[in-house]
Amino acid sequence: MRAVVAPELSPAVECVELSDLTPLPAAMTRVWRQQAAETAVRRAGELQASGRHLLLAGDPVPAAEIVAAPSAPRLDAIAACLLDATPEAQAERLTARGDHPALLPHHQAFAEWMRRQASDPLHMTHVVSDAGWEEMRWERLGELAPEWGMHTIDTTHMTRREAADAVLDWCRRALAGDAPALRFTGV
Repeated sequence: MRAVVAPELSPAVECVELSDLTPLPAAMTRVWRQQAAETAVRRAGELQASGRHLLLAGDPVPAAEIVAAPSAPRLDAIAACLLDATPEAQAERLTARGDHPALLPHHQAFAEWMRRQASDPLHMTHVVSDAGWEEMRWERLGELAPEWGMHTIDTTHMTRREAADAVLDWCRRALAGDAPALRFTGV
């Protein structure tokens, strides 16, 4: 999907995955993901200084972790989009990708949590905060909760190209200021 979206948004938007910003560890942990999220936020800040934007795609990084990253208030805004699918579609895609079947319940539980978190940043915050990186600022979730807004794209019945087109449409609307965005005014 990123391969379709990136050329359409370049050079105004740099499209990356976490592994483009920081080396992947032997074992991916919550702390690593949160430190990598901070790296992404810092990169977004660098791009913002030159009038550009960052699209973090491909990794299931909760918006809560981006907002709680230490450098997040330096950003003008954060627009977040959840690519969702039914549990059945997710299972089919993960099986086709070759994921071990024993991991499926974990993937699906995290997807369900991300669905709930898309509309309620205070939903079960322990999922990301417990045993997380100590530099994260979880109190921001409560401060931003009244204004919390994310876009969700249900990809269940979409082809890869249709999903990419929907993401591209959302990106263009976000760049134009026509999509929900989180702002740190007064936070």
